[in-house]
Amino acid sequence: MLTDLENLASGQSAALSTATPVVAIVGATGAVGVELLNCLSARNFPLGGLKLLASARSAGRTLTFNGTELLIEELTEDSFDGVDIALFSAGSGISKRFAPIAVKAGAVVIDNSSAFRMEASVPLVVPEVNGEVLHQHRGIVANPNCVAAIATVALAPLHRAHPIRRLNISTYQAASGAGAAAMEELRLSTAAYLAGEAFEPKVLPHPYAFNLFSHNADMDPDSGYNGEELKVIAETRRILHVPALPIGITCIRVPLLRAHAMAISIEFDQPVSPQEARSLLEAAPGLRLVDDRAANHFPMPSEASGADDVLVGRIRTDIGDPSGRTLAIFVAGDQLLKGAALNAVQIAERLLENVVRKS
Repeated sequence: MLTDLENLASGQSAALSTATPVVAIVGATGAVGVELLNCLSARNFPLGGLKLLASARSAGRTLTFNGTELLIEELTEDSFDGVDIALFSAGSGISKRFAPIAVKAGAVVIDNSSAFRMEASVPLVVPEVNGEVLHQHRGIVANPNCVAAIATVALAPLHRAHPIRRLNISTYQAASGAGAAAMEELRLSTAAYLAGEAFEPKVLPHPYAFNLFSHNADMDPDSGYNGEELKVIAETRRILHVPALPIGITCIRVPLLRAHAMAISIEFDQPVSPQEARSLLEAAPGLRLVDDRAANHFPMPSEASGADDVLVGRIRTDIGDPSGRTLAIFVAGDQLLKGAALNAVQIAERLLENVVRKS
């Protein structure tokens, strides 16, 4: 698959060449697509033009951007003529088919699906963590899994100071990770539950209101881990540049509309005090420290929802490790923002910074 893409990229410059790019959003009507629009607007992204692309059933509808109604066009092989940056958020099948077409047309693709995340020739980027690898792209940049993106923002400043030897993660993942339809199912099932009415789940495999269950990704029968857990393991290792990092993880779907939370136990190569960790996290970009022991106030999805920063707190020595090398932290981040749309737009901003530096 990537051989053809590499051949395409080798025949042209994969670098962005304008500081006011024409941007296309593939999957513009989805939950992440809508947030991509919001992020471009909120961050005053210097657009030279904007194209909204979706399936045939959405073509002809409009979405509002900065007070202007923009027509949604059907995604076709001719959609990328004149496009400089293509933000993909329409699933791995669409990305595998159309990303090489976009690259051939001259666009840089920032892909939010899992299609290219583990391809060696495609950088997997969280700008605050490993933005230096962005220059390696050959036309496609991969946006990480939402848990990996949010977690590594908190892990990276600690790892730079003291190498991490092992991670153990438990996640509490909101409906937004399964898309707009899952968010609506949570709303409807909650209303039915409170009204004492029966509700048959259609999007997720189990009743969602006032319930939680193992993440709905396909289960690997041999290892007992599901696809979400295996993605987080592989992508966290790649983002942190530690290919063999031992990671244990359990991913749970919880009845929240948006913003994922996670409890992380971090074993370092030497003892690290909570005070030092707190200072490192407080100074790191993309993080907001929420660590008030007196008020029992720590990161919450309700406060992370709609926020650009990842919230981090509950920083303490893990007393399960008598060596003192292990800390426990709690993290919350908006899955639709830092876990998806915001990270993609930040990647695009880094690409523009490179254009400005070269001009």
